[in-house]
Amino acid sequence: MTSENHGTLKGDTALVMSPTGSATQGSPVSPSTNELVQAGWSKCWSKRENRPYWFNRFTNQSLWEMPVLGQHDVISDPLGLNAAPASAEGAGDAGLGNGQRKRRLSDEASLGGPNSFKRIYWDLDIQTNAVIKERAPADHLPPHPEIELQRAQLTTKLRQHYHELCYQREGIEPPRESFNRWLLERKVLDKGPDPLLPSECDPIISPSMFREVMNDIPIRLSRIKYKEEARKLLFKYAEAAKKMIDSRNASPDSRKVVKWNAEDTMNWLRRDHSASKEDYMDRLEHLRKQCGPHVAAVARDSVEGICTKIYHISAEYVRRIRQTHLNLLKDYPDPADLQDRLVYCYPVRLALPSPPQPRVELHFENDIACLRYKGEMVKVNRGYFAKLELLYRYSCIDDPRFEKFLSRVWCLIKRYQVMFGAGVNEGTGLQGALPVPVFEALNKQFGVTFECFASPLNSYFKQFCSAFPDTDGFFGSRGPFLNFSPASGSFEANPPFCEELMDAMVTHFEELLEKSSEPLSFIIFVPEWRDPLTPALKRMETSIYRRHQMSVPAFEHEYRSGSQHICKKEEMYYKAVHGTAVVFLQNAAGFAKWEPTLERIQELLAAYQVSGRTTSERRPKQ
Repeated sequence: MTSENHGTLKGDTALVMSPTGSATQGSPVSPSTNELVQAGWSKCWSKRENRPYWFNRFTNQSLWEMPVLGQHDVISDPLGLNAAPASAEGAGDAGLGNGQRKRRLSDEASLGGPNSFKRIYWDLDIQTNAVIKERAPADHLPPHPEIELQRAQLTTKLRQHYHELCYQREGIEPPRESFNRWLLERKVLDKGPDPLLPSECDPIISPSMFREVMNDIPIRLSRIKYKEEARKLLFKYAEAAKKMIDSRNASPDSRKVVKWNAEDTMNWLRRDHSASKEDYMDRLEHLRKQCGPHVAAVARDSVEGICTKIYHISAEYVRRIRQTHLNLLKDYPDPADLQDRLVYCYPVRLALPSPPQPRVELHFENDIACLRYKGEMVKVNRGYFAKLELLYRYSCIDDPRFEKFLSRVWCLIKRYQVMFGAGVNEGTGLQGALPVPVFEALNKQFGVTFECFASPLNSYFKQFCSAFPDTDGFFGSRGPFLNFSPASGSFEANPPFCEELMDAMVTHFEELLEKSSEPLSFIIFVPEWRDPLTPALKRMETSIYRRHQMSVPAFEHEYRSGSQHICKKEEMYYKAVHGTAVVFLQNAAGFAKWEPTLERIQELLAAYQVSGRTTSERRPKQ
C-alpha cells in the first residue's frame, strides 16, 4: 500500500490541514504542472458548473481544488466522473460488477435526490483536531467474505455451545447478552490474532461471564410488577435452591441451612395467603442472603467449567480461521519506515495487501440495500449505504475504482451482525449512540471532533475508534481505542456498557492525560449505576483530572438505536432506562481550551432536552 505523507507539528506554529489529513507547517507546497501531468492529472472545464476542475485519467477521480500529490484520504469527485453509466433500478444495480457500481446513492444523499435519506445522523464535514504519533500499518489480516462467513458460522456454533452448557450444567438459559459482553470483556486483554474471538487471555476464566451466570443461579430473578409474580418467584427460588443443594456435593452444614430455609419458606407460603408484594420480596431477599452463599459454593466449579470450555473452543476456532485466512494471502511485506513525528490522526492502514475479492451481489428493496455472498445476505438502509460509500471515499487508499467496496461492506456488516447476535433487539444497547443534538453541542461548545467508541455504521464524525480495525479501517476507523494514543484533541466517549471495558477505558484516559502537556479532553457518557457503584464511575469521580460532572435523569433522555442502520425511523431513538453520568476528564491545557463553563454546560443540557425524533431531520450540507 502507498504510505501517507504526514507533516510534522512544531511548537506553536500555525497549522494548515492538507487533503491527506496531515498537519503541515504553513501552507502546503503546490506541485508543479509537470508533476501533476505525470501523475495523471489535467485541468478541465465544467460547462455544467461553469468552473475549472482537475481530472485524473488513471483513477477517474475529479477535484475542484488543485490536487496534492500523495493525496488519498479526500476524494471529492464532485462531477461524479467515477460513476458507471446509468441503468434501470433494481435489476440493473444487481448486475453491476464491484468496480462499476453507480454513484447515484451518494449523489442523491448529498444533492437531495428523490431517494435521499431525509434524516441525517452524521456530519462528515467536521475535520479532526486529534493529533497522534505516526504509526506503522497494522498487521491484521485483510478481510475477505469467505473468512468472514467461516467466522460467522463458528461464532454461531460457539453461542450454541454456551447455551447448551448453561442448560445442561445449571438448568438455566444463558443470561441475556452475556455472550456479547464476554466478547467485549475478553478483547480488553486478549492478545490473540482474531479480531472477534478470543484465544490468548489471562486469566482464562472470564469475570464477566462467571459473574453473570452465577447471578442467575439457582434461577433468574426478573423484575416483579405484581403480587402473584412475587409469590411464584419466591416459591421457585426456594424449590430450585433445595433441589440444587440435594444434587450437588455440598457440605452437611450447607445442606442443612439451605434445606431448612427452603422448607420454612414453603410452609410460610402454604399458610399465609394475605401477604403483600412487599412481604414476598422481603422474604425473597432474606432467602437469598441465607441460601445464596451456599448455592454459589456448590455451583462455582461448574460455572468455572463453562467459562473454561467456551474459551478453549473459541481458541480452537481462532486457529482454524487463521489457517484458512493465511492460505489466501501471499508473503508478508517488509515493515514500513516511520518517522517520530506528530500528525493529525488518520485511519488504520493494513500492512498486508488484500487478496482478490469474490463477487458480492447488490440489489435494492425499496430503501434497503441488500448485499449477498454465497446465499448469505446482509442489509443496510439506503442512506447508511451512501454513508459507507462516502466514508470509503475519504478513508480507503488501495481501491480508487471501488472494486473491493461491496465485499468490504459485506464483511463489515456481517462482523457486527455476528458480534451482537441474531435475537430480537439483541446488541442494540451495546451499540447505542448519543442523539444528534448532543453531538452538535459537543462539537460547538467543546470542540469535540472524535468518538472513542463507535463504528462506521453509527458514527457521527468521520473520525472514530472502533472494535475492528481490519474491516473498519477502510471506512475511517482509527482502530480500537485502547490501542489509540492521542497527544491532543477533544474526544467523546460513550463505551459499550461492559464493566471491565469501562474500567480499562478509565485507565487509558488517565495514562494519556498524565503524559501529555498538549490540550487533551475526554467527555465520557456512562450509565449511572450506583447499586453497586461501578469501578469505572468511582475512579472517574475521584480522578485528579475530573473537571466537571453532571447527571441526566433516567427516562428524560434518549439514545440512538444500535441497529440504526437497519431499523425503522420510528425505532431510531429509545428512552434511557437509567441515568447517564457525564464526566469531563481534562489535563490543564485541555481545561484551559475547553473548560466546562456554566454556559457551555447549559447548552449541552439543552441539547438533551430536544428529542432527536424531531430535530435530526435536516438537509445535508451543500
